[in-house]
Amino acid sequence: MFRIQLKKTVQTGTPEQVVWKRRAAATAAILLGLIFLISGAWKVLSPFKTGELLEQAQVPSGLGALGAAALGTLELLTAALLFTPRFRRLGALIGSALMIFFMSWIGYYYHVLVGRECSCFPLIKRTVGPGFFISDGIFLLLGVIAFAWSRRVENFRVPAIAFMALVIFAGSSFWVNAAERKGAQVPVPVIVDGKPTDLSNGKVLLFFYDPSCMHCDAASKFMSTLNWGNTKIVAIPTVNPQWAADFLRDTHLRASTSLEYEKLKKAFPFVDPPFGVALENGRVDETFNQAQFNSPSPAPELKKLGFIK
Repeated sequence: MFRIQLKKTVQTGTPEQVVWKRRAAATAAILLGLIFLISGAWKVLSPFKTGELLEQAQVPSGLGALGAAALGTLELLTAALLFTPRFRRLGALIGSALMIFFMSWIGYYYHVLVGRECSCFPLIKRTVGPGFFISDGIFLLLGVIAFAWSRRVENFRVPAIAFMALVIFAGSSFWVNAAERKGAQVPVPVIVDGKPTDLSNGKVLLFFYDPSCMHCDAASKFMSTLNWGNTKIVAIPTVNPQWAADFLRDTHLRASTSLEYEKLKKAFPFVDPPFGVALENGRVDETFNQAQFNSPSPAPELKKLGFIK
């Protein structure tokens, strides 16, 4: 009898109150679980795309993709636990901890990120501001409710096995995405300066930019100071192609221009410019996302690859 009472300490009150609490916990857990399921699956299945967004949110450069895979794994585990009544309390605990972490991270970098899109979920745009903390506060409340009114977890073997399975799944997805990214090849031919050009010979840097973007402007000006040797730079405006010549002239970057943005982005997908692709004989040596275009980066990486002297 004493053992049975211990198991039910979370659910105190009249039978009607116990039923109400369990239903509230289940509803909160399912709602929060759906959020983590969508967010986690997006990160795990597209670690490099979501990794770019994480680096824009001040995750150290080069760690975005790994961070996305790791966070996505935890979020998927959280969703699975929240959907399973006997492990719901553990899922609520992890989910609440994740929400506190996200809110703390945005709060710490609020002065840098305010006004930007947080891009936490696919197809849903949220701007970093007071509303961000309100919505995440609601998600945290759902986690607290699910934790407080769910039964204790007595067996951690299944959650541990689920975690290991998700780690393997996330690792496999990361490897596949990395192989696809590395194995991408430049289309042949590409129209450069108005002429069909084969970019599959030698060293070529594709530089995607927005002519009205100050970050792109600064990146282009910095790259104009580097010694490129025999490397060919092809600059691709993502919008307003009529401003391409003025942009290159104003930033003093010696580059050819291609207006085949859609064709090249399909081969080398990215989120936001500036974005660079270092090609050697048509194959990808390295890519550089927005966060990596901050002086002195990506100069050390380009020098290591032999693209600059």
